[in-house]
Amino acid sequence: MAVFFQSIQGVLVILVMIAIGYSLASAKWFTDKSGQIIARIVTQVALPMYMVNTITQDFTKDELGRLLPDIKFPIISMLVLFAISVAFARVLAIRKNRRGLFQSMFFNSNTVFVGLPINMALFGTKSLPYVLVYYMINTTFFWTLGTYLIQRDGEGEWRFDIKTTLAKVFSPPLLGFVLGVLLVVFRIQLPTFIASDLQYVGSLTVPLSMFFIGIAVQRAGLRNLKVNKYSLGILFGRFILAPMVMFLLLWKADVPILMKQVFILQSAMPVMTNAPVVASLYGADADYAAIMVTESTILSLIVVPILMTIIN
Repeated sequence: MAVFFQSIQGVLVILVMIAIGYSLASAKWFTDKSGQIIARIVTQVALPMYMVNTITQDFTKDELGRLLPDIKFPIISMLVLFAISVAFARVLAIRKNRRGLFQSMFFNSNTVFVGLPINMALFGTKSLPYVLVYYMINTTFFWTLGTYLIQRDGEGEWRFDIKTTLAKVFSPPLLGFVLGVLLVVFRIQLPTFIASDLQYVGSLTVPLSMFFIGIAVQRAGLRNLKVNKYSLGILFGRFILAPMVMFLLLWKADVPILMKQVFILQSAMPVMTNAPVVASLYGADADYAAIMVTESTILSLIVVPILMTIIN
């Protein structure tokens, strides 16, 4: 029961910040472009600096070296979930122009805007390497297989652009993580003023991420939330099947308990925020994607305390 209440406290920290973002959006403090600007600040400025600062301050070369073999768990998990999503789409008779989007949202999770703040609130900075390992694999899957599936739903033929895909995969947060690792490996000490700047700007990551979610929920509109086979299939995949698959993969594995907890939580995060953007870009059903981002984000705040109680 103590774990449950601790998880509730961690989620409430996140929920209050989301509520502030939602309230400010309702009060018209933010324009239609504000969410995009905040997302860019987080992903291209604050989060990369947060990665460099945290990795260099809190981790050693040996600790980071032990992470590399762990990437197999999210890889296997997402491949299994993708296979299940294909079967689910057929069983639920998801219409053809939504099938790829359904599958993409089924096996990809929101590892940064929701996953990072929740893990930081529950476990602190020690969880960051595991969060980043999962993020790295999740991002790669989304911008390759996930994007292909969404684009297939839209108009025109799908074309694989390796330059664009690599630019998405090797995003600023991942490059920040890599830079932090290199600084630790080669024992390079940053000047004090740079370290301070990294810390100050990086600390914007969590609150701005939550403001972004609050704005997104307000824009999607709570009245538009629906319960049907399209939404239930995604929610079942995100919050039941995904953590179950990860739990089974890690059950007998000789890995740290913290890694197990972080990977299971990351697997059970809501639908990836980029899904509506990519759907809109390729003429797929962006409204469906936006509704699923909102529904799954709200529901995740209930699921996380329950999941934390189960895995402890």
